[in-house]
Amino acid sequence: MARIVSLRDVKHSLPKKGRGKIVLAGGCFDILHIGHVRFLSEARRMGDTLVVLLESDRKVKKLKGEKRPVFNQKERAEMLSALRSVDLVVLLPMIEKDGDYLDLVMKIKPDLIAVTENDLQFENKKSQAKEVGAKLSVVPLIKRYSTSKLARILGVE
Repeated sequence: MARIVSLRDVKHSLPKKGRGKIVLAGGCFDILHIGHVRFLSEARRMGDTLVVLLESDRKVKKLKGEKRPVFNQKERAEMLSALRSVDLVVLLPMIEKDGDYLDLVMKIKPDLIAVTENDLQFENKKSQAKEVGAKLSVVPLIKRYSTSKLARILGVE
């Protein structure tokens, strides 16, 4: 099972130098579905350690609407940590500024940042990757899976 850490403890939770490739991914992961599992699995195949940045409940609510998240951050972290592909889950506080995300990425120093082709933060993540000397890798999106569609079906959006 992956470790779940606070932002404060992330630097001490990363593998030491010569650790192999660190892959960074992030998101809300509100209603975990097969699209998420495949994305994270593919991201993990690109390196040796997969670090997942998990958005706060306040951030999910801001991005997805008043009825979200369906699962709180600790529950979402527990589900993610149970996935074989995930090595470390970082519980993010409410972050609003791009510069704060960049500071975090600079702390982690990933070798690769994994994104989906429809990531709303694609340009920011591309810029972050360039800033830290990481490669940006686009994982093809699985079109038929969407947390927002699932939330509508479940009546929570």
